[in-house]
Formats: sequence, C-alpha cells, structure tokens
Amino acid sequence: MNIHEYQAKALLHEFGVAISGGVPVLRAADADVAAKTLPGPVWVVKSQIHAGGRGKGKFKEASAGDKGGVRIAKSVAEVNEFAKQMLGATLVTVQTGPHGKQVNRLYIEEGSDIDKEFYLSILVNRETSEVSFVVSTEGGVNIEDVAHNSPEKIVSFSVDPATGIMAHHGRTVAKALKLSGDLAKQAEKLVTQLYTAFIAKDMAMLEINPLVVTKQGQLRVLDAKVSFDDNALFRHPDVVALRDETEEDAKEIEASKYDLNYVALDGTIGCMVNGAGLAMATMDIIKLYGMEPANFLDVGGGASKEKVAAAFKIITADPSVKGILVNIFGGIMKCDIIADGVVAAVKEVGLKVPLVVRLEGTNVEAGKKIIRESGLNVLSADDLDDAAQKIVKAVKGG
Repeated sequence: MNIHEYQAKALLHEFGVAISGGVPVLRAADADVAAKTLPGPVWVVKSQIHAGGRGKGKFKEASAGDKGGVRIAKSVAEVNEFAKQMLGATLVTVQTGPHGKQVNRLYIEEGSDIDKEFYLSILVNRETSEVSFVVSTEGGVNIEDVAHNSPEKIVSFSVDPATGIMAHHGRTVAKALKLSGDLAKQAEKLVTQLYTAFIAKDMAMLEINPLVVTKQGQLRVLDAKVSFDDNALFRHPDVVALRDETEEDAKEIEASKYDLNYVALDGTIGCMVNGAGLAMATMDIIKLYGMEPANFLDVGGGASKEKVAAAFKIITADPSVKGILVNIFGGIMKCDIIADGVVAAVKEVGLKVPLVVRLEGTNVEAGKKIIRESGLNVLSADDLDDAAQKIVKAVKGG
C-alpha cells in the first residue's frame, strides 16, 4: 500500500524526523487559507499522486499550465492560482504512463533555502533478508540514472536484524554524504529515526529524494515516498486509514476484498491462473505468440468457488479484455472447483469474448466434465502452449 507525500511526512514526524511545515488541500478555495498559515515568502505547491517524477511531469489540460506538478509560488495569490490550475487536472509523469493520474490533492509547503541535495532510501534486501540503506550525494534526480551513469556515487549497506540500527550506521551515511560536524550528528540521528519508523510501521520502502541541507545548516526531509507491506497492514489500522482508493485501480481494490493477487496491465488477454510462477509463465507465453496480457491474476492455492467466480468477474469487467485464458494446475487447488467457479461466473455475467480453459492435476477429469457439460462456448486446451496459441488465434479472429 502506498500513501501520499504529506501523509508520509506526517508519519515520519511522529518519530522525530525534521520536515518542512505544510498543509494538505483538497479544494482550490482552501489554498490561500493554507498558504497564510505558513511563513512564506516562498511556498511550494505539490501535486499529490502515487507516482514519482511530479516536478518534471506535464498536465494534459492546457488550462493547468506547463509548469509541472511541483511549482514555486512567491505570493498567496500565486498559490491560489496554481491550486485552481492543478486540482482536477491529469498529470503525466515517467511513472504514470501516458494516461496520467488526476490530481485530487495538493500539499502547500513552506519554501526551503536549499544548499545541497542528497538521496536516501531504505528497503528490504531480498537477497540478504535484511533492511538496507541506499544513499547518494546525487539527490533530486532519478536514482536509476545515477546507478547507470555514476554507480560509484551510490553507497549501500545492510542492518543486521540481530543488532538493529547502531551508531556506526549513521556515521556511514554521514561519510557517504560528506557531512561533518553538526550535520554529521544530524545525519546519525536521522538514520536512527528513519530505521525505527521503517521497522515499527512494517514499511516495504522508504525513499527520500531529496534529503536536503538548508543554508541555515539543517538536514531536512524535503520529499518522502513510503509503501507498506500489505501482509502486515492488519497490525496498523492507522496506516490503513491513510489509504486513498482514488489512486488505485478499481479492479485491484475489488480483488483485494477477496484476497486475490491481481495487477492490471495494458494488454487484451485476461489471465486467471493459480500460482505466481505459473501466472508469470502464462503471461510470457502470451507475449511469445504476439499479444499482451491484460492482467496478472493468481487465485491462490486454496481458492473457493466464490473466490474463483469473483476473479472471473473482475477480468470480464475490464473493457480492454478481448479474450480470457484460464490456466490451472491442480494441486491443493482442485480443477473441479475452478470449473464450478468459472461456470457460475459466466452464467451470471455472460461471456462476450473467447474463453480458453486449460486444466491439469487434481480432479482434472471432473473439472473438464463440468466445463464440457455446461453448455458454454469454451475452447479446451491440452497444455499451456496449446492454450496460448488458441486464445491468441481466437482474439485475432481465427
């Protein structure tokens, strides 16, 4: 689960992290009031969407101007004007794709007199099963570009979970950022605060870009992006309350209600598969035969008939889906349960696109019989290769 920048900063501030003053705004009419609560004379008007690259992004609407999703205002009147232009407009960044995202929230923040910009992130290192820091003196730019062009400017290290965060970790960050004296002490303190927040809230990723040094000698978090481990959200109702469903795909929200692993994609062939590995292989073979998957959907190893039916409805609700491939290898999941769910869903919502079903494993004959005797216009496949070829051919009009 992701949250907005202003929410991330408020959360980090609970752990003592120094942030700039700011006020979230949902209506343009409230922008000038928000700005007047901040000292000025410079304000920053920030679009709040779940995507990076806001400052370099462009709005689709001409009325929103061409100054990007993060703007510097030098008067309350200018704050108000920017708010009117940006709220409700669609912002396109490198991370949103060409469709962009509608800006429904702004963050009005006091300006900062910046001297230096750095990059700092914390994430879970899957190879070592440890929490890792990634820091660089090259802040304010895409870290991917730094890794490609100047990898020597990136320093990373892991924290042993047996010891947790220690003073030498803070000193490592200070050295990597070439900070000394009081700034080094601030860096050591900040590292402890960030790690504590990361662990306490079961974060999956915490990215600060940029982390800045002001001309007043203060180390400050100027931007923050936070995502959480979905499997740990039951422990954090306060975090769940921050969820902004307008930033999420409606189909993914519906899938989460049934504990389905669903990710919307840009293709035309809907996939319903059990097991993440098999789902990836299914998407790969669809691409091999010249088409694109419309989704990743893993119904899991022990799905019920109702869960399968819900999954099928989610796929068919996507207007871009021109064909559906059901690929099930029955282990814990029984093929007849899958067949029952598919038949129930088709009878309820109808079937307007080609459907190919490949079943193998536990109760496979019972599952095939259910499909065969359902009276549905379904193509049966013997194996994955056969299934992929049949659905691609059917979608192409063969």
